[in-house]
Amino acid sequence: MPTPPVRIYSLSTCSHCRTTKKLLSECTVKYDVVDVDLLEGEERKAILADVRKFNPICSFPTIIIGETVIVGFKEKEIKEALGL
Repeated sequence: MPTPPVRIYSLSTCSHCRTTKKLLSECTVKYDVVDVDLLEGEERKAILADVRKFNPICSFPTIIIGETVIVGFKEKEIKEALGL
């Protein structure tokens, strides 16, 4: 069964974000990541608007796995959403 697309909205300085990326890498899951704090201007505003669609409080990490949204590092939920 193929892995659903995975996208992480994170902050480069966030320990929970780093832990999430590490977990996905250890599980050999391909993912897209957007480090929101490294963006500027209109690009940052646009990405934050995207994050709010999934997570109105705009906290990090916000993880989208297929149709599933997980806010924060929740290893069990992440693995379940990935079918691991």
